[in-house]
Amino acid sequence: MSLKAFLHNLHYDIDKTKPPDLVVDWEDRPLAYKLYRGLPVVPLSPEVPLTLEGGEAPVKPDIRQMGHFLWYIFGLTQLSQSVPASNSMVQNMGLLQLYRRFAPSGGALYPNELYVYLKLEDLQAGVYHYDVAHHRLVLLREGDFDSYLARALGNRCDVSACFGAVFVSTLFWKNFFKYNNFSYRLQGLDAGAMVGQLLEVAKRFGFESGVYFQFLDRAVNDLLGVSEQEESVYAVIPLSVEPAIPWFANRDEGEGVVSATELCRELRAVEHDHYVRSQRVKEFPMLIKMNEASLLESLRPLRRIGENKSVHYEDQAVALPRVKRLLYDLASVSRQRFSPDGDFVMGKVSQEQLALLLQEATASFRYRNDLDGAHENPVSRVSLYVCLYSIEGIPDGAYHYDSAAHTLRLVRHGDHRLRLQQGMPSDNVNLFQVPLCFHVAGDKEHLLNALGYRGYRIQQMEAGMLVQRLLLAASALGIGGHPLLGFDARLSDEIYKMASRGITSLIQIPVGPYRHCPRLVGGLHG
Repeated sequence: MSLKAFLHNLHYDIDKTKPPDLVVDWEDRPLAYKLYRGLPVVPLSPEVPLTLEGGEAPVKPDIRQMGHFLWYIFGLTQLSQSVPASNSMVQNMGLLQLYRRFAPSGGALYPNELYVYLKLEDLQAGVYHYDVAHHRLVLLREGDFDSYLARALGNRCDVSACFGAVFVSTLFWKNFFKYNNFSYRLQGLDAGAMVGQLLEVAKRFGFESGVYFQFLDRAVNDLLGVSEQEESVYAVIPLSVEPAIPWFANRDEGEGVVSATELCRELRAVEHDHYVRSQRVKEFPMLIKMNEASLLESLRPLRRIGENKSVHYEDQAVALPRVKRLLYDLASVSRQRFSPDGDFVMGKVSQEQLALLLQEATASFRYRNDLDGAHENPVSRVSLYVCLYSIEGIPDGAYHYDSAAHTLRLVRHGDHRLRLQQGMPSDNVNLFQVPLCFHVAGDKEHLLNALGYRGYRIQQMEAGMLVQRLLLAASALGIGGHPLLGFDARLSDEIYKMASRGITSLIQIPVGPYRHCPRLVGGLHG
């Protein structure tokens, strides 16, 4: 199968991404976290702060604060026990017990891993893995890697001005065991949701950050000691407390262009022992093929994508109420975030609530990244569409949100809940009980022309980052949202008249009031 056909099936023919006779081996499922063995460890404090309101002066963190930072990004936060619904894929497992985190993940499988390069006064400088199961750091490489990492990023970051960097990777088997090739789409979205949470947490800690999607993959993977046959880094996020650091500065051509192969020769090869629990790890050749097609051997020429395709609607526009940015405690809102299944209940959503939700999701989404470079007001590559029902003072219909004008642009009149429900292969969510059904949209060609096959995973990550902002804003307003990939993209594209504009629906998120489902929940924090 060609890679282009593979991506087409991921988006429009999901059934073709999995064998028709696929049976998930739940008894041999992998752990939702990676466990290294036989390496030095640094315990982190379990006494995490219970509020994250921000506003503090930026100060270089110590190991205690760094532990709090990592826990709020990706730590185990909650133990949940419930009985699966009758239509669930895991109904034969009996009592469903899950370890939750603050960012959502398809099937709560969390295919991503978190690594850090740290230079703190009370910690040995080096590269670490964040062991979420034990809330500790595992030392992978000791030493100062400023020069190495700077060159792996194309000499576009002053790494010496940063106290560290975060690496977000994907461990392919962790959700391939359940979703087969469809896991490739989920992995990018899950990585994006985690990066979205990371950027919000960084704001509260007073850290400056920038997201690098383009880097020398093999050089970065070798730095961490991970094999590209089973895991690969998707994003690198340096962290600093210096506000004036020049992000994404042009490379000094006098330093020359280094290739990943050349850079890798500077490191001693390492191979660490880790445990995933599965005894029968199946092969995933298409995921490896997609990953190999996405790798960068060099960073010349640098590729920048400044804006999305322009979208103009000449139909009726609804000006939303002018509202101030939401101010909320990120810790509390993260704890309250819940993904309702059959738990949505129809309730009133006011214009002001909708305005707050849309404004906060899109305003908080703005972030530094190497696709925009130094552009101060870039146009987002992903955008929000929504089907509204029974919203105070707004006619039912399908709309595009114009964030610059804070206006809803009407695309199609009417109540579209029945059509959207018919487009869902599973009946786990009753859309007739949902007043807001969002769709994140992006380039139909998934940025392939500009960024090659790397563009697909970048687009999925940006969609995931926007989804996480939407979910946090919804939680701050006391309502819930449930990201769904089980939907008919062709149908939603037709509702919003997207085909002629060269864009497509990437993910569906029903949002609205909900009732709490019967489950036992316990927080996992000191």
